[in-house]
Amino acid sequence: MSGPRCPQCAQPWVSPRLLPCLHSLCDPCLRRLGALEGEPGGAARPVLCPVCDAEVSLPPGGVGQLTPDCLAGSRAGAAAGCDLCADGAAAGRCLTCGVRLCPFCCRAHRRQKKTASHAVMELENTKDCSQAGKPLLCPSHPTEELRLFCEQCDQPVCQECVLGRHRQHPYDFTSNVIHRHGDALRKLLKNTQQHMDTLEDVLSQIDKMGSAVRSRAEAVATEICLFASGYVRAIEEHRDRLLKQLEDLKVQKENLLHLQKAQLQQLLLDMRTGVEFTEHLLMSGSDLEILITKGVVSSRLTKLNSVAYSTHPSVDDRIQFSAQERAGQCCGYAVFGAVLNKVVDPARCTLHGEGLHSARQNQRTGFTLLCNDTTGERMGQGGEAVQVTITHKDKRDCAVKPTVCDNGDGTYYISYSPEEPGLYAVCICVKGQHVQGSPLTLMVKHKFREHQGVFHCCTFCSSGGQKAARCACGGTMPGGYQGCGHGHKGHPGCHHWSCCGQVKQSSECLGGPPSDTSSRSLLRTVAL
Repeated sequence: MSGPRCPQCAQPWVSPRLLPCLHSLCDPCLRRLGALEGEPGGAARPVLCPVCDAEVSLPPGGVGQLTPDCLAGSRAGAAAGCDLCADGAAAGRCLTCGVRLCPFCCRAHRRQKKTASHAVMELENTKDCSQAGKPLLCPSHPTEELRLFCEQCDQPVCQECVLGRHRQHPYDFTSNVIHRHGDALRKLLKNTQQHMDTLEDVLSQIDKMGSAVRSRAEAVATEICLFASGYVRAIEEHRDRLLKQLEDLKVQKENLLHLQKAQLQQLLLDMRTGVEFTEHLLMSGSDLEILITKGVVSSRLTKLNSVAYSTHPSVDDRIQFSAQERAGQCCGYAVFGAVLNKVVDPARCTLHGEGLHSARQNQRTGFTLLCNDTTGERMGQGGEAVQVTITHKDKRDCAVKPTVCDNGDGTYYISYSPEEPGLYAVCICVKGQHVQGSPLTLMVKHKFREHQGVFHCCTFCSSGGQKAARCACGGTMPGGYQGCGHGHKGHPGCHHWSCCGQVKQSSECLGGPPSDTSSRSLLRTVAL
């Protein structure tokens, strides 16, 4: 019967040791890595596991510092063999000499004179079979069995160790601490299993999205074929070109999905390896074996649980065909139709800004064009053909040259500076079609007029509206009033501009230059 074998050399196990990725190799295979082995006392070196290609680090002390794999044989599905005849499976263990015995050798062991007094224990289950091996001895004290666990160093030790190098360290029997450390591994195992469920769900979504992309691509291909069927050679060539573009877009999306899927599958495979190993360790390993192995297992599962991954497919199935899109010339014929992720719809584009309907002479202002697709969603990218014309309604030769700035996010800022006042017609087109609200009317007012007077409260206002009161600014009111109210009825005491009567200090002047007030005081009220 063939025994357990190393996955690298396919030979029976020889001192198998555990890599951080939870794959095991026999000691000779690890030694043959040669230059990849960490140098004693040096820094750890990264290597690729020959089984899963995961990048792992050998300890600074070299291969000898890797954790021994105590369960390599039982995990491979092979029962422990007899240490005497090497032909049968072990059915018992001699408690005196520590060898494993098949049923025939058990009977022979009891009949021989030298071993008749030895106690032989029968093996009942897989875990006992794992314990049936020779006692695990301390590397530092080869005659002592590992029965204790140093809490400070987090490793199994022997009785001599706690009297020497671990003298002041807290320790306990392995049977007393196995429950606590085993529970920690079980908790990590449960978290990893939950991540596996999520990953499987995401992979299922990716498969569905891949099917949706292919289905949508097939539907668009059919639409393209129907559109091109009315033309002969030129349209057929144009159709083939569109199909090639569609295929490239589909391949691009599928490649992105494939890359995400491959990354998640590898992560799932790594997690499955860790889960299977941990489950087997907790089910089949002895207390001491669990404690020996738990450090590397815990490190691996913690690292896998910390890997960030997206819970949604990395692309969507937005593939559209625009039959109205100009596609240039094909065999001398003007052709239409293009494959796009998103298509701008001029009827859904909108205009925003204070420069849409009013402006000032010789003052630069503007407005924003927001491009949307056929669903009303913002395009999110620039590059559209935007044409803007601003012409005077009374003076046809008086046109304003606007500047169109592509912001690269689906918005365009149109700025202009009119030289003549009056009414203007503004046309905004995308791909030769008017956008929503175009054409529109623009009123350009005269240049802003600054106030030439004084912003004050005059005599008439301060007198409470007495008809005989005189105003130092020289203004009068209709009806024989000597004070200036400038028609602001109901606002006694309100500050206003002496030049035009505007009550807002930041307003535009609506009147002419102020009266000559050189012979009058602006600060004194004359006799009533």
